[in-house]
Amino acid sequence: MDDAALEFEEFAGTRARRLFQVAYLMCGDWHQAQDLVQTTLAKMFSIWGRLRRGRDEPGLDAYARKVMLRYYLSHRRLRKSTEVVLAELPDSPGGAVTPDLRLALTEALRLLPPRNRAVVVLRYLEDRSIEEVADLLDLSPAAVKSLNTRSLAKLRGILGEDRELMFLA
Repeated sequence: MDDAALEFEEFAGTRARRLFQVAYLMCGDWHQAQDLVQTTLAKMFSIWGRLRRGRDEPGLDAYARKVMLRYYLSHRRLRKSTEVVLAELPDSPGGAVTPDLRLALTEALRLLPPRNRAVVVLRYLEDRSIEEVADLLDLSPAAVKSLNTRSLAKLRGILGEDRELMFLA
């Protein structure tokens, strides 16, 4: 294996888990999240030589998120009519948040439109600034603020009493 392939293997190995977490929260489907990560890494591998020359580590991470986000949004537009609703969500590893709360939050996120969901995930899970999210989504900062405000209002409405638990966990 040449140096570029080894560098990419190291990059992919250290970033795949975080990319999967973001992808899962955006799409709400474990298999689709795996596909998003795999497609993102495949696209990056095909141009890795050019990518690594012009970017540092944070730049490569930002590029990976942007590729994944664009593929997710374009894929959602293409399969909107073929969506399959699942009766139950798959179990996910626990943390400080209780499983019931995690399921409620994940289900609430799934009810948001794809772009709104992406804004919430990038702002609060990825802890991105409004400007960074605007850049990733090719929107103005004002549009991101508006989407964020509407998304949070909708989440509050969906979660109802459960939303109080969000802040205690």
